Amino acid sequence: MNIHEYQAKTVLKGFGVPVPKGAPAFNVDEAVMAAKELGGPIWVVKAQIHAGGRGKAGGVKVVKSLDDVRTEADRILGSTLVTHQTGPAGKEVHRLYIEDGSSIERELYLSALVDRETSRVAFICSTEGGMDIEEVAAKTPEKILTLTVDPATGIMPHHGRSVAKALKLSGGQVKQCVALISNLYNAFVEKDMSMLEINPLVVTGDGDLLCLDAKINFDSNALYRHKDIMELRDLTEEDPMEIEASKYDLSYVKLDGEIGCMVNGAGLAMATMDIIKLFGSEPANFLDVGGGATTEKVTAAFKIILNDPNVKGILVNIFGGIMRCDIIAEGVISASKELGVKVPLVVRLEGTKVEEGKKILSESGLDIISANDLADAAEKIVAAVKGA
Repeated sequence: MNIHEYQAKTVLKGFGVPVPKGAPAFNVDEAVMAAKELGGPIWVVKAQIHAGGRGKAGGVKVVKSLDDVRTEADRILGSTLVTHQTGPAGKEVHRLYIEDGSSIERELYLSALVDRETSRVAFICSTEGGMDIEEVAAKTPEKILTLTVDPATGIMPHHGRSVAKALKLSGGQVKQCVALISNLYNAFVEKDMSMLEINPLVVTGDGDLLCLDAKINFDSNALYRHKDIMELRDLTEEDPMEIEASKYDLSYVKLDGEIGCMVNGAGLAMATMDIIKLFGSEPANFLDVGGGATTEKVTAAFKIILNDPNVKGILVNIFGGIMRCDIIAEGVISASKELGVKVPLVVRLEGTKVEEGKKILSESGLDIISANDLADAAEKIVAAVKGA
């Protein structure tokens, strides 16, 4: 789950991380009031969307008067920002963040994430702040330092000193960096974050470290432990079909293809999408119904898939381990009858009660194409969609 910049800074501030003063605003008058309370004389008006590249898209403006705060707030609120992370459709701005202007001497990069290879929290830092880290990695990889934290010891002062050395900090900045890395690590672990990015981390004119921007992603599987974080969820930033899927505990991600997929298990879902591409088509979604799907879940999954106007066919690929194939078959039939599925439907079942499941499908009287294995299923649905 993603949150907005101003929310991320509030979370980090609670762990002693230095951030500029600021306040959110949901309309122009609130933006001006926030600026008055901050005092100025320089403010930054920031669009709040779940995407990077806001500045290049005109969503971040430095202003020097309350009239300019009002002008920029009026311009940005309700506008659609198109960045390299939003896609061509862009995102409409519903919130602003009014922040104190900062004197910037240097811009640095700092992030923390879960390193799957080492099963540790890793810090990534670079002297090239303000740039996309992917661009830095491609052009000047020697300017990036990555270090991991052993969970047996936790964060130690030497981690902060290593980061300070890589960022070419000196004097009191080193002590600040040690404290910053420690506080960020504690926030990362305690709040079950999966990604934390500070870009830029700045050295101010007074020589202090300040987190000028903050982006946080949380592990959705751990959100049940953090009701305070759940309350920060902004549904206007999420795809409506993904929101609907979450109501039924379905893992759903919308894609741009034409074949809707309903699968149990993330690995099998990925394999299903890959083989659809291998046979010459594109998946319209990732949809994992999980290991204990009910008829209600299957029906909900069908509704979500069919709500995508790009879907021209559906592939159901189920391996019945914990899940029984006969229950899935009944759910498919119930959903097909209720929704009146009018696109080609291919079903591949394997595992527990598979023969019973296949029998239920064959005796349903519905136009359901049965498949024997994954390759057979992919070949049949692609052929059906392409009209072969």
